[in-house]
Amino acid sequence: MPKRKFLLLLLLMLSTLSWAANEGRIARSWFTTAIEDREPVDRVVVLDNSHDTLYFFTDVRHMEGHSITHSWEYNGQVISKKTFEIKGPRWRVYSKKELDPSMTGKWSVVIRDERGWPLTVAIFEYVDKAEGGKSMILPLSE
Repeated sequence: MPKRKFLLLLLLMLSTLSWAANEGRIARSWFTTAIEDREPVDRVVVLDNSHDTLYFFTDVRHMEGHSITHSWEYNGQVISKKTFEIKGPRWRVYSKKELDPSMTGKWSVVIRDERGWPLTVAIFEYVDKAEGGKSMILPLSE
């Protein structure tokens, strides 16, 4: 039985990759503390709860006429969704989340196409600064 589940998962992943290869792709996607000129200023891996605002940036290629949805999830539960219509061959979008400092733990954003298929996922850890948690925010290279 586990082999059958693995094969089914592999088939789903390959069909998603095949669609993405034919129709377009997510070129870049990550969490950031700010957006300037439609670009992220940094890359968040771990964020301490002295920060209460976070952005999720996505650079979409060759998916014009389609839509994608950012699904913000906390501990596996959907907290919010934002859908974007893709209107050009290179389309940059972002969603913003106001974070509750008490909601520490694993957060993710799943990017889905209009059929609900997951295209990619990103994860960050929201940690309690009072308990010694420290942010890990990476600079972007030019």
